[in-house]
Amino acid sequence: MFPNLLPILLATVITLTSNLWVTLPAWANPSLPTAPIATLPGLGKTFAGTPSQNLGIHNQQLQPCPASPNCVVSQNADTDHAIAPIAYQTDRDTARKALLQVLTVVPRTQVVEQTDDYIRFESTSRLMGFVDDGEFYFPEDASIIQMRSAARMGESDLGVNRRRLEQIRLALKDLGISP
Repeated sequence: MFPNLLPILLATVITLTSNLWVTLPAWANPSLPTAPIATLPGLGKTFAGTPSQNLGIHNQQLQPCPASPNCVVSQNADTDHAIAPIAYQTDRDTARKALLQVLTVVPRTQVVEQTDDYIRFESTSRLMGFVDDGEFYFPEDASIIQMRSAARMGESDLGVNRRRLEQIRLALKDLGISP
């Protein structure tokens, strides 16, 4: 009856169920896998896309989000894309190391670039293989972590990028890094 509706419905259901991160701190169960558990047969990297050219720090700022609702950023964002930065109450190096520790237990996430003031990671959805690019920036003049996360493909991420960053914020709070 609606031949084009089935793929959209399937993608929506899979995205809703595969991108949820358990609210318990992941380090409480180090046996959680970080590699993809399963991808639908034949999809491979069909939905992986390529990293955007709008990544990295430019003039001490993370890049703004595109107009699509699949991105959040803590610097110079409109109300739909805004997320608060993460404050920390320790030295910058300790906060950076703690964040890297947290990222090792975020499901299907890997750090792909890091410097003293910047971390970039990629998170892959379990079944469809959608990839999101995430970034953290540690400005020298403030005890905060600026952050950005965006889907590489599609229009909506159903709030997955925002939820992932908020979970990371909670994990740093549980570790005593953030107030």
